[in-house]
Amino acid sequence: MSVDNKFLLVTMPDRSKWKIPVRIIAEDRARYYAQKNHITFEQSLKSDTLPLFEEEEYEIEDWASNNMDWSDVAIHALKITDRGLTIEELQEGWVNGEKEIVDE
Repeated sequence: MSVDNKFLLVTMPDRSKWKIPVRIIAEDRARYYAQKNHITFEQSLKSDTLPLFEEEEYEIEDWASNNMDWSDVAIHALKITDRGLTIEELQEGWVNGEKEIVDE
């Protein structure tokens, strides 16, 4: 699976849409499990995270929503539409907003 052309599309409470590179989510998960399992980041990414994300795209959404905050991805997020949400509203949307994986 190439995560370089995949994005998590998040719909915020105001119906604005944001694209977050799946690579950022994959790297976050790989760092966590590399440290937890005492392996290298590269081993964790290639042997665990990428195969998991390829097998079940829901795992991307699950990791992002339950283990990351909006502040972890905000710098990488690309607004498709923008309606001027507060940081708190963006956090709410990040955790509970509608999500889908898209190829580009």
